Order: sequence, then C-alpha cells, then structure tokens
Amino acid sequence: MTEPLRIVRVANFVTPVSGGLRTALRHLGAGYLAAGHQPVLVVPGARHGDRWTDQGRVVTLPGPAVPGSGGYRLLTDRRAVARTLAELAPDRLEVSDRTTLRWTGRWARSHGIPAVMVSHESAAGVLGTWGLPGAWARTLADRLNARTARGFDTVVCTTAWSAAEFRRIGARNVVQAPLGVDLALLHPARRDPAVRARYADPAQVLLVLCSRLSAEKRPDRALDALAELRRRRVPAVLAVAGTGPLRRRLAAEAERQRLPVRFLGHLARREELAALLASADAVIAPGPVETFGLAALEALACGTPVAVSRSSALPQIVGPAGAVANDTGVGFAHAVSELLDRPVDGRRAAARARATGFGWEAAVTAFLAVHGAPVPAAGAPPLTGRP
Repeated sequence: MTEPLRIVRVANFVTPVSGGLRTALRHLGAGYLAAGHQPVLVVPGARHGDRWTDQGRVVTLPGPAVPGSGGYRLLTDRRAVARTLAELAPDRLEVSDRTTLRWTGRWARSHGIPAVMVSHESAAGVLGTWGLPGAWARTLADRLNARTARGFDTVVCTTAWSAAEFRRIGARNVVQAPLGVDLALLHPARRDPAVRARYADPAQVLLVLCSRLSAEKRPDRALDALAELRRRRVPAVLAVAGTGPLRRRLAAEAERQRLPVRFLGHLARREELAALLASADAVIAPGPVETFGLAALEALACGTPVAVSRSSALPQIVGPAGAVANDTGVGFAHAVSELLDRPVDGRRAAARARATGFGWEAAVTAFLAVHGAPVPAAGAPPLTGRP
C-alpha cells in the first residue's frame, strides 16, 4: 500500500460517559489504525494527556466544562489547539464539531491540509430543541451550514436525512458515509434471563431507554410513553441506561407519577449494556434530531426492536425492524404496542437482520474513502488494544 496517512481528528463533547460520538470515534480510529494509518484524536479534558489506546494516539487538552451539560468540555483555547495541530503535522484533518471548531477548517486550508467536517447533528433540529421557532431555526441553520460547507473540503453526513439540510442550501461537497455497530459484542446471544429478572417480573414488559439524559434527546417522552402504556393496563417497566443533566428531574417525575423506572446511570462495561439491550422486550429512542442513532442500532444488533421518532433519521435506519412514533408519549406508546403485537421470534430476527447491514468495516472503508486513504481488502478487524 502507499504511505500511511496521519489522520488527526478533533472533537468536542466527548466524555468517559458520553455515548454515540465516543463510540463512533473509537471504532473509526481503530479501523484507521488497523488499515495501517496513523489516527490521532484530540479532545478536551480536565488536564493535559497523551496516550496510546486501541483507537490510536489520544491527546487531551485542558478545556472548561460546559455548565449544566453533565460533564461536557470544550476546546476553547484556539492557540493551544492550533499549536497542537502544527506539532502533529496531519496529512488529513477530521473535525467533529461544526460550532466551536469550525475555525479549524481555515487553519487546515492555510496549511494545505485536506479537511473533513463530520456532521453528527441537525443544526435546525438542535436549534429547535433550544426553543427557536421553526422558520428562524431553519434560517439560522442554513447560515451556519453554509459557513461549514465553505470552510471544509468535504462535509460527511451519516444519512440522507442529515445530508438534506446541506443539499437544501446547494452545498456540493457533501458525501454520505454510514456509521456502524459492533455485531460481535452486541448480539441476541447476550439475552440473559437473570438480567431480565433484575428489572422485570416474568409477566411484565421490559422497556429500555439508552440515551444521554439531555433536552435534545427528549428522554421525558419515554416516561410519558410508560405512563400511557400503564394507563392501558400494559404491565410495562422502564430501565434507563445513561446519565446527563436531566437525570434528577426525570427521577423526580417518575417518583411523582409512581412510575416503575430504574435509573442505571452510565453502564461502563459494554457487555453489561449488551445484556440489558438483548434482554429487553423493546427499546425506546425518542430523540427527534438523531442523525444516525447508534443506540437504536445497537438494540437491533441485540435482537430487540426499537420505537423511534418520526422526526429523526432513525426511520431510515431501523426500517421494518422498528416502529415509527409521533413525537408524544401517546405516539411512542402506540409504537411500542405495535412492536409487542409482533411474534417474538419474528421481531427479534428482523431486528438482528437489519443491524447486520451496518458493520463497522463498511463504515471505516467509507470514511477512509473520504480521506482518499487506502484500506486493506479484508476491511478493518475488530478493536484489538494498544498497538
């Protein structure tokens, strides 16, 4: 193969307990490394750090915590970031934050380095969750997206849904590249009667919400759906895997309504999360602005069907293996009921079959193609630890 590329990736909003973005960065980095390239990830943290991991080199720069975000930090010192990038001397730059890190596109262009922005969210959708009226959110999002498209050689979107807001403004440097799922770790064989019994009685319906507990994810709709199902005399209970700034408020609301909800916090061991997802009867994915939805895909890989927001990209991802819900508690209760009405073996087989089309090997190949980087014909092997 040709000379390996040093692919420097810069990201904000990554913590040890964050979900989809952290998972995507880890698997893509491991794939780049396995393909013979040199991935380096630069992220914010409480202090300086520089270590080797199973996704390659990870450099941590001090960044302030965002108040009320549940632990997210930002790379706000542009001089320090620019100095670090210069020292790393990237062949390619890959950025995962089109708000505070958009300036890195100018830095890359001034140094003759091809730069890619990965769009992990819908700008209009996020602005809408902040309370901006629809027309205003769309107008502001169009302006922000135009600046992003002009500032980078390529904008990567993971679904047609997420690419639509760039296509709308006529951006011509947009490509699609999917994310993936760990089909070996996340498997229906993880289903465990002991795990299920920990959260539900044999006659109960075990629902799972696996999400960051923050406003844009709308975790409250899972509680509303649970309340509606119980009003219909469906003996449902809910296990919530994840943490975030809304946890206390949600716990208080569950207590006020006397809803059977277990808040599990962040499940650090992926095997534990896999067993929970595989042992559930259905998973609720209420986020209305999800551009890909790794948590939903992980549930499908475990053989568990998912009720997803009609407003998000998830209907494209789950296909017939899921059920599409209107963005209300009643809507999600309808969707869950639809899933439960399907024969158990059939719905679990359909979920797993859908997930098998989203392996990380294909995702790594697609992202490397964006960078003009070769990948071995065999694809990327699974995560293997420190090189």
